[in-house]
Amino acid sequence: MTSSEPSATQSYDPPVSDALAVFMSDGWDSALTKPARMDVSDRTAQRRQQVSAAFNGKRLVIPAGAPPRRSGDQAYRFRPESDHVWLTGIGEQHSILVIDGSLPEGAALYRLDGGRRDTDEFWRSRTRGEFWNGRRLAHSVVEYMTGIPCRDLDEVSTMLTPDTVVLRGVSAHVDRSVSVSPDDADLARVLSDLRLIKDDHEIAELTAAVEITMRGFDDVVAQWAQVREHGERWIEGTFARRARLEGNGVGYASIAAAGSHATSLHWIDNSGSVPDDQLVLMDMGVEAHSLYTADITRTIPANGVFSDAQRVVYEIVERAQDAGMAAVRPGAKFRAFHHAATDVLVRGLNDLGLLPCSVDEALDPESQVYRRWTLCGTGHMLGLDVHDCGNATFDRYPEGELAQGHVLTVEPGLYFQEDDLLVPPELRGVGIRIEDDLVVTAQGSVNLSAALPRTVPDIESWFSSSGS
Repeated sequence: MTSSEPSATQSYDPPVSDALAVFMSDGWDSALTKPARMDVSDRTAQRRQQVSAAFNGKRLVIPAGAPPRRSGDQAYRFRPESDHVWLTGIGEQHSILVIDGSLPEGAALYRLDGGRRDTDEFWRSRTRGEFWNGRRLAHSVVEYMTGIPCRDLDEVSTMLTPDTVVLRGVSAHVDRSVSVSPDDADLARVLSDLRLIKDDHEIAELTAAVEITMRGFDDVVAQWAQVREHGERWIEGTFARRARLEGNGVGYASIAAAGSHATSLHWIDNSGSVPDDQLVLMDMGVEAHSLYTADITRTIPANGVFSDAQRVVYEIVERAQDAGMAAVRPGAKFRAFHHAATDVLVRGLNDLGLLPCSVDEALDPESQVYRRWTLCGTGHMLGLDVHDCGNATFDRYPEGELAQGHVLTVEPGLYFQEDDLLVPPELRGVGIRIEDDLVVTAQGSVNLSAALPRTVPDIESWFSSSGS
C-alpha cells in the first residue's frame, strides 16, 4: 500500500473475533471459468519484446498503480497506468509487470490472486480486499487471458534489486524500493516512442471512442433547454452519463465553459450559468472500455444563433483549423499544422485590428505577441492518454515528422480575456476553440470526428433540428 492510499482498515470497523476469522477462512467455491484469451495478447507480447530489446534484457518494472487518495479514507475510482495497459492488455490495481529475460515468457505479472482465501485480507481490507472492491480473478485465469505468467504481489520485492529499471511516479512502494537510475527516464521515453504509432486495433478503439463522444455531444444539444436553465453542470452531467453508459467514463475532466469561462484553457469547475447571449465552449472526450480516449471541442451559441461579432471570430478559428488539418499528412513536420493554423489566426487578429505590429513581425519567433490571444499550441498526440506519449524523444515528438498511424488533435483557438482593454468590448470574455481527432494515413489524414457539426450553418442547424 502506498502512502497516498487510504488505510486497509479503519478505527470504526467492528472488531473481529477469533471465531469469525476462522469461520471466514473456509467454505468457498474455488471453481473457475476461463474467459477467452484477449484479442491483444499477441500484440502485447510483441510490445514487451520491443521494450526489452531496447534495454538489452535489463529487468524492467512497470506498475499499474493504485486508486489515488481523494480525502480522508476515500479514494478516486482507479484508472491504470497507460504504459502498463499497453504492455499487458489489462489494468488491475496494485499489479506490477516485470519484464526480465530470465522469467518464463520473458515477463511476469505480480498481482493480487483472486483464488486465495488463506488470509483475512480478502474480506477485511478496504484497499485490497475483494469483498470491498469487487471479485478479483485467479492467477490461472489472468494467465489464460494475457499469456503472462502470474505471481503473488507480495513476492515482487525479490525482483526490486538495485539494477532494476522502473517506470517511476506510478507506485510509491516501488519508487522507494529501488534507487533512481538514469535508465528510469529512458524507460518512460522508450515507452512513449513505441506508443506513438498506433496499430489497426488501436485506431479502431480510438474511432469507437470518438463515435461515443459525438453521441455525447448530441445528448447535450438535445437537452439544451435544461442546459440554459441549470448551466454548465448539466452539460458535464449529461455527457458523463453517455461516457459511463458506453465507455469507461470520461477520458479527462470535461470542460463546460460558458462566456468568459471559455477563456480559461482548462476550466473544469463547470459551475456557472449559461447566459443567453454568450458562447459555450465544450471540450469533452469519452474513454472507451479499452481506455483509449477521444478529445473533441465545439463552441456553440447559447441561444442557437451566432451574433455578428461571434461569427467573425468563430470563422477565423474555423479557417485556422481547416488550414491545420490540411497540413496533417505523412512526412510533414509535427509542428507544420500548428504553424499553418497560427498563420491564419494571426492574419485574422490583424483583420480585427488587434496586432500592435505587422503580421510578419508578430509571427517572428522573437515577437509572438499574437500569443496574448492564442495562449497555447494547436494540438497533441492522442491515444491511451489524452495528451499521449508526452515522454517521447523530443526529436520524434514534437520536433519529428508525422507518420502513418499517428493520431492527433487539431485545436486552434482564440481567447479574449474579459479584462483585456486591447480588444473591443463585444469580444471581451469570448473564447472559441474547435477541436477534431485525426489519424494520419498513407495518403494524408482522416478526421475521425468529421460527422460532428463544425461550421456556423451546421451548428445553427444542429440546434434547430434538435428542438433546442
